Amino acid sequence: MDDDVESSWKLFESDPACLIVDDLYSLDSASLAALQPLHALVFLFKWVAGADEKGGASGSYDDEFPGFFMRQVVNNACATIAVLNGLFNIPDADVGEQLAQLQEFSNGMDAETRGDIFTSSDWLRTQHNSLIPPSAISLANLGLPKTSEDAYHFVVYLPHLGAVYELDGLKRAPMNHGAYPESGEGWAAKAREVIEQRISTYPPGSIHFNLLAIRGDPLPSLRAQLQATGDGPMAEVYQEQIRIEEDKRAAWAFENSLRRHNHLGLIHSLLIGLAQASPASYDKAVENAKAKYKERKEKAKKDGTWEE
Repeated sequence: MDDDVESSWKLFESDPACLIVDDLYSLDSASLAALQPLHALVFLFKWVAGADEKGGASGSYDDEFPGFFMRQVVNNACATIAVLNGLFNIPDADVGEQLAQLQEFSNGMDAETRGDIFTSSDWLRTQHNSLIPPSAISLANLGLPKTSEDAYHFVVYLPHLGAVYELDGLKRAPMNHGAYPESGEGWAAKAREVIEQRISTYPPGSIHFNLLAIRGDPLPSLRAQLQATGDGPMAEVYQEQIRIEEDKRAAWAFENSLRRHNHLGLIHSLLIGLAQASPASYDKAVENAKAKYKERKEKAKKDGTWEE
């Protein structure tokens, strides 16, 4: 594989296991309340060239934003940049020694230089790319015609100094979307309003979105509450919540271990073994696969989600 491919940032999957954040399926009050303390919302959407840069909202650029912000200066790094733009604006967040060193080194620099510093980090790029499944097949340098694909982009929404900000690495500065009330849902209500305004700029029924939550680790609090309640009536509730959190993290670890492994060799060997052991079974498996693909294709065409 050529040096350009090896040194590039690879396309990232929108999955909570990759980013170690929580998936959100709704913006309703109950869903947001269940994730408290909620620090930031990472939003994935279909990027459309020439679209309203305010995303349908009434925000304005804050060129004097006092928090942390870095711009995206390389392709495919928007997921990592969105998460880091969120993390570095959370007071007292433990980001680890290596990220803290990069943050300290970039202090006082402009957003574009800061983006250069972070995306030039071999360590950070390696961590990012480690969660992209490896491939034994490279199509680079084959001179194949390039096909156009939909582009997707990550941004982060967070509270800062009494206002909700949108930090988008493709924009020149953070966007201030206005103040939020301290009572009730607080900043989450304002963020929901802004995100819903962005979604409303797409055709009705569009599903090209994903929402992830950056929140405080609930395990220390849950364990402290369990210890404090002893054998009280809430003990079983806390134990169940702890179990759910631990199971989720175990699932994340398993999913990421699968992402780091190349399964093509295993699949190839299994197909060869099946063909040698039972040619008839192999032929039947191939025909079944073709039939399932055709069925899924027809269903997708009927639903309007098929793209040639």
